[in-house]
Amino acid sequence: MQLRAQTLAAHLAQGLRPVYALYGDEPLQMQEAADAIRAAARAAGFTERQVFTVSGNHFDWSSLLGAAQEMSLFASRQLIEIRIPSGKPGKDGSVALQRYCELINPDVLTLVHLPRLDRQQQQSAWFLALDGAGVSLRIDPVERRELPAWIARRLGAHGQRVAPGEEGERTLAFFADRVEGNLLAAHQEVEKLALLYPAGELGFEQVEQAVLNVARYDVFKLSEAVLSANPARTLRMLQGLRAEGEAAVLVHWTLAEDIRALKRGRDALNQGKPLPMALREARAWGARERLFERALPRATDAQLTEWLTAARICDGLVKGLKHPEWPSEPWDGLQKLALMVMQGLR
Repeated sequence: MQLRAQTLAAHLAQGLRPVYALYGDEPLQMQEAADAIRAAARAAGFTERQVFTVSGNHFDWSSLLGAAQEMSLFASRQLIEIRIPSGKPGKDGSVALQRYCELINPDVLTLVHLPRLDRQQQQSAWFLALDGAGVSLRIDPVERRELPAWIARRLGAHGQRVAPGEEGERTLAFFADRVEGNLLAAHQEVEKLALLYPAGELGFEQVEQAVLNVARYDVFKLSEAVLSANPARTLRMLQGLRAEGEAAVLVHWTLAEDIRALKRGRDALNQGKPLPMALREARAWGARERLFERALPRATDAQLTEWLTAARICDGLVKGLKHPEWPSEPWDGLQKLALMVMQGLR
């Protein structure tokens, strides 16, 4: 049974399933989900805990199968945690996990820790066995657009809130800008505010003085900012990526790839293909699909030709070649390219 992370607390209040498989790459939320399951397990009498970590190809799966069937001398019920950091149990592990799920012991609760899984892994026999025996819980990252609401909920858990209206939105947006891409630090900053100030309303000045700039930027999130035509966020991300030592060549590749994808989509539209087909031509799926739905109709043929030329110039800049009409510093050139694209998509 698949479960959303937001509904985990309500699910646990109704009772426990024998198997929980957590998968994702957001450390804070993975930890909090695991802690919630452990707490519910302790309350239900699963007082003994064993942890098995699958590392390499030499893990003894028979020991796991044996542990699940053994009764403890000191506790009638036990929690078994299986950690598979690679997300790939291997052929023997796949067989063992399927067998494990067939031999479910009512006195054993199993918690499986996995990284983010692709579609193929989610359709594997071993994962479907875990899902069929209990609950699978996908932990997704908190996107930038969701971050202010996430922060507001966390503040509310401490009895704190921001001012209503535009002032509160400004406060939450400032907070989100400071912690974007670093959810663990965001949690720590919320905890710090709870220690510094009593329950009640927080003003912008209080948040501004207390919250550190701990944002961490993902070069692939830069596409989201550029295609959304958000100059403030784009420039902040470029500055952050540069300060973190990201390679300019990777940033250029990201921007150039988006321009090439827009060109493929525009060519498809020019050929009379409907927008859904043009999006497939642009290879825009998932979250990118929404961004391209907005951007494609705005990008003209003339603009795309100009952007492709600019991308070729930037390719030379990041490789040490100068251009008389462009900045000599590669990062300044990347900024110019990003601004050109955003101006055309506004």
